[in-house]
Amino acid sequence: MRIRRRIIMILLIFFCFLLQSTLFQNIFAAAEIAPNFMVILTVSFGLMRGKREGMFVGFLGGILSDLFFGSALGFTALLYVIIGYCCGFCYRIFYDDDVKMPVILIAVSDIGYGIAMYAFQFLLRGRVDFLFYVRRVIIPEMIYTVVVTLVVYRLLLLLNRKLEKAEQRSVGSFV
Repeated sequence: MRIRRRIIMILLIFFCFLLQSTLFQNIFAAAEIAPNFMVILTVSFGLMRGKREGMFVGFLGGILSDLFFGSALGFTALLYVIIGYCCGFCYRIFYDDDVKMPVILIAVSDIGYGIAMYAFQFLLRGRVDFLFYVRRVIIPEMIYTVVVTLVVYRLLLLLNRKLEKAEQRSVGSFV
């Protein structure tokens, strides 16, 4: 049954990557800012399934981003793996129906992602206007990501519950 979960997760990663890089980047972009679906997915699976699943989702989503848009292979993957690992620590204190914790973690993770991207892609090139980047990119992207999270998180939670029920049924049939 773990194979079924992995296949669904991989398809979900591809779907979110396509949404983030095409539809929301071109059609639904507000002031040229799009929500970060990979952060939503990585944090959600880190919370719902633990560090290992969060790192898996983060790595695959990051590698996809690096392959298609990155200048250095592995940098975005490393950021998403760190996000998945850190959010996986909250797995034990996670309550399914409480949406406050995922929203806060997604907001903090998106801000951390934005700061890391600024530090390693702009600051090292000599662009030192940090407050401009915070006002024009980091904060608007975080707000847009949090708003989208309120809808997407419920769908991910529903999918996770269905997969857990299917896994429990298959384990029960072996016992």
